[in-house]
Amino acid sequence: MSEKSAVESFYAGKNIFITGATGFVGVCLIEKILRDIPNVGKLYLLMRPKKQKSIEDRLQDLTKNSVFEKYLETHSAQDILSKIVPIGGDVGADNLGINDKDRQTLIDNVNVVFHSAATLDFFDGLRETTNINLLGTRRVMELCKQLKHCEAVVHVSSAYVNSYLLEVSEKLYPSPDDAERVIELTKTLKDDALKELEPTILKEHPNTYTFTKHLAEHEVNKCAGVIPCGIVRPSMITAAWKQPVPGWTISKNGPQGFFMGASKGVIRRLPLDPSVIMDYIPVDVVVNQILVTGEHVNSLMKRNGNKPDELKVFHATSSTYRPFRFETLTNQINGYMHEYPLKSAVWYPHLKFVKSLLLFRFGAIFFHFLPGYILDFVTKVSGGRPILVRLHTNVWNSLNKLEKFIFTEWKYDNTKTLQVAKNQLDADKENFYIDIAELKWEDYFLNMLLGVRQYLNYEKPKNLETARSKDRLLLGFHVALQLGFYYLVWKLLMVLLGVSSAKAALILPIFYYLFGYL
Repeated sequence: MSEKSAVESFYAGKNIFITGATGFVGVCLIEKILRDIPNVGKLYLLMRPKKQKSIEDRLQDLTKNSVFEKYLETHSAQDILSKIVPIGGDVGADNLGINDKDRQTLIDNVNVVFHSAATLDFFDGLRETTNINLLGTRRVMELCKQLKHCEAVVHVSSAYVNSYLLEVSEKLYPSPDDAERVIELTKTLKDDALKELEPTILKEHPNTYTFTKHLAEHEVNKCAGVIPCGIVRPSMITAAWKQPVPGWTISKNGPQGFFMGASKGVIRRLPLDPSVIMDYIPVDVVVNQILVTGEHVNSLMKRNGNKPDELKVFHATSSTYRPFRFETLTNQINGYMHEYPLKSAVWYPHLKFVKSLLLFRFGAIFFHFLPGYILDFVTKVSGGRPILVRLHTNVWNSLNKLEKFIFTEWKYDNTKTLQVAKNQLDADKENFYIDIAELKWEDYFLNMLLGVRQYLNYEKPKNLETARSKDRLLLGFHVALQLGFYYLVWKLLMVLLGVSSAKAALILPIFYYLFGYL
């Protein structure tokens, strides 16, 4: 007789309330529960109605998400809908925007809460992030205290809430400010005054996101003595490692976003130091850790005579355990893009990492903006919507705020996470894996690139040969353009320096060498 999963046993028959259900982590979490915990009760999803779409329409859209492709091979959309109960609301509204009837339904029925809703934009102002990240968490925890049968709460935070430290442990760090003071300032100050005061409020925090997410952790801690509470802190969440399929993603953040543009040939330079550890964690590992944490904090309560233990914090990170540096894959990445090219590529892909932000800006003028203006013009003449210059302008404008996250190396200790992983039953180690010891980054990034190709660039494997033919054609154009460019430089050197063609030819390699830094 095979060993039974502790995780599956805990969630069997449980009703779960999920915020952030339509996000990257949220949809993956729902799919994982439906696929591997078939005896789960109802999934109550907090869903915000949109102007042109009702909650019912959004629910139908959810079933069409690519995350369910594997699940739908053996199930129907109705199987998904039969488990889901949409709850109209918004973490940014008082009382979560939930009507009295739905709120009472949650109070009477919910056993477990997964709170992952947040505004992730590093450029949002303090007013918005305080309302969503800080007050939103407070509103969720207030609901949790009202639930009649709450057995576990898991709050999805971020490893970067302590980004002012270069080495971080799995513990709650002192609050960066008094939450009530921050809330009062966002309610009373006008936009200009609040913006001016923002640096003083944030102190060592690089942006309002990390600041308000840090404050939110303390909102969870206030309830830890009443309800079994756990916090999961993921680093940069990337494509799936194993489930639902290797490489699956719908996120354009981090490496998935620049692979998306690089594969099309429109992103050719990236400000990144290949020798710096980049802390990436696959989305399926994060989802597993959320589920494992819920079961874990509940089991601790049971061992403690049904008295909740102190708040438990776990890192879903790779920097100190399975560190990744791009220098190990620099050549392979460009090779992958030509082995699995895009039919929709507009130029021959080639991605280069640039260690200096200044050099990147110079390079962006030649390799991003000039081609962008040309391609946008062609697109506009053809009746399309030009987007490249706007895309590159947005990147250019965001670099100063993102610089810390691009070039800083953090080390996130995950000793407590590994201890939980070590104590997992074999059945849970297999299906609810949180240990990434066997993750091979080279294979993982190949699968990620294939996932980006299919799920972000919407290209199927069947068009691969056509795409490869186009890639060879683009290579010819690329080489011809380079030859034409250096021929033009050679001629300009002759004219500007007043030297012979032979002397200009001797200078040309120096120009080629210096230009290579861009």
